[in-house]
Amino acid sequence: MTSEFNYWSLWYMVFALFWLVSFIQYKTQFIVQFAAATYYFDSNANKDGEAEVGLGFTLAYSAHLGSLAFGSFIIGVIRLAKFVFVYAARQAAKASGDNKFSQATLKCGLCYIECLEKVTDYINEAAYAYMAVSGDDFIRSAWNGFLLNIKHLLRFSFSNLIAKVFMFIGKVGITVGNVFSLLFIMKTITGDTDEVSSLFAPCFVVGCWTYFTASVFLGLFDTAVMSMMTSLAIDMDMNNGEPIYGPPTFHESVQKI
Repeated sequence: MTSEFNYWSLWYMVFALFWLVSFIQYKTQFIVQFAAATYYFDSNANKDGEAEVGLGFTLAYSAHLGSLAFGSFIIGVIRLAKFVFVYAARQAAKASGDNKFSQATLKCGLCYIECLEKVTDYINEAAYAYMAVSGDDFIRSAWNGFLLNIKHLLRFSFSNLIAKVFMFIGKVGITVGNVFSLLFIMKTITGDTDEVSSLFAPCFVVGCWTYFTASVFLGLFDTAVMSMMTSLAIDMDMNNGEPIYGPPTFHESVQKI
């Protein structure tokens, strides 16, 4: 009885970890999206508005806490299913030896679950972006956000593509710059190049850590782009295709694109 209880308790804690990580991710995204949305709707042709970060933090833990928990619960279940599937499939493949059918089943199943995870994650992000503007609950925001993405599919797709390209360039540029800075400091300031047998190890550690850190911070840019495009689409729908809110520089950039 004790061993069975410990077994299920372990799985419960694994799921709780997935749920908690997803909740922190979506909570952070919502705060950024709310700040971007308030900046958009507080701006017009005559002024640049202000981003209400503090209010977004307050709403995330009060009015929209249940919606954030529900969306993170869904993605947590999918990630747990992915974890269980990969573990079970690898054990089955190991038991069957070099079985091509088992390997193909593992790859197809993993591809399906990852596709489901990405689609669900995008729908959740669109839902929270719409929620940041409308204040609706999760289900209504997910449906309306999905319809808004379908209606303005080309605009959303191209903006997300541009954002990801610039994010990738930024990550690579920051990583390369940090690695060269490390080499410069080790060679000209500290003189550590003669004391290490290989420069690959410190460059690899600094490069990986820099890329991870840059991904975390530049990920906020991708979230802000989703929120600004959602705000623009809602603004256009409310005003017969002619937005009246938003900073002038943002509209000029969108028109150029």
